[in-house]
Amino acid sequence: MKVDSSHPSLESLPAAYACRLANQSMICVSGDERYSYLQGQLTCDVNSLSDNPLLTGAHCDAKGKVFSAFRLFEHGDQLMMLMTPDSAKASLEQLNKFAVFAKAELQFSDDQAAVLSGDDIDDLLSSHVDTLPDVNNPVITHQQLTLIKFDGHKAGYIIVGSEQELTAFLQGLDIVVFDSAIWSLLEVVNGSPSLASGAVGEYVPQMLNLQAINGISFTKGCYMGQETVARMKYLGKNKRAMFCLQGKSTQLVDANQLLEKQLGDNWRRGGNITSVYQADDGSLYIQAVLANDTNPNDIFRIKDLADTVLTQMPLPYELDD
Repeated sequence: MKVDSSHPSLESLPAAYACRLANQSMICVSGDERYSYLQGQLTCDVNSLSDNPLLTGAHCDAKGKVFSAFRLFEHGDQLMMLMTPDSAKASLEQLNKFAVFAKAELQFSDDQAAVLSGDDIDDLLSSHVDTLPDVNNPVITHQQLTLIKFDGHKAGYIIVGSEQELTAFLQGLDIVVFDSAIWSLLEVVNGSPSLASGAVGEYVPQMLNLQAINGISFTKGCYMGQETVARMKYLGKNKRAMFCLQGKSTQLVDANQLLEKQLGDNWRRGGNITSVYQADDGSLYIQAVLANDTNPNDIFRIKDLADTVLTQMPLPYELDD
């Protein structure tokens, strides 16, 4: 399958398109105690999967710092966690330390994933799939594939299956297939946390807005890092949140660079990048952790790139404590 390696801006995306998720990893969890084991490790209520078949959540260390932010769903007789590779490496190592005491096995999945999106994607998919996933039933099975609906400013579908089945399905749609960078763009504009290597283990879940996207259960009971997460909520300790920024630069920008905030005629340190997408025309879309009292009119820039002006994009959800 030919993959289009161009990186269009948000406004230049076609009406229907796909992208392969080579920049994501999936951890598959099997075994009789897979639900109960993950219930004691993750911020989301794994026991609610029967009623909510798609969960967002985080896996934290004992101090409440996030190893991974993920989507959790059933795929066949396994549970699957979709996340960035750096997060997956950290989470798999930590989760396997305690899995020896439970009837649960965790490993990287051999299955592959792709994303479908665009304004016309529903009409296109409807001619190939009898029933599309929706808000009430966001995860369905189509032949040997799992289809998952995700929401946001740029909504769409995640498709999971074997390489052969996934490739055949995408070829049958006859649409442009981009590389995985497009997924980074969608995650940024949809306000869905995506952790580059430098962000792993740096933030508590509320700094990544997980409470705003139902990624934290405050009633489920104990899990790794729960004390810190609860303290952030009930004592008002959290002072940071995740925001989306946009701008333009002729120079290459990566997630390791720092942000500065304008204060009058001066600039001071403004925050840290968790994920970035840069289009071929220089358009920048940045996911960053900033002070949670950041004003919509605040101006930011990339440190050492004085001509890079960054402004806020609206999140597709409301922030709370």
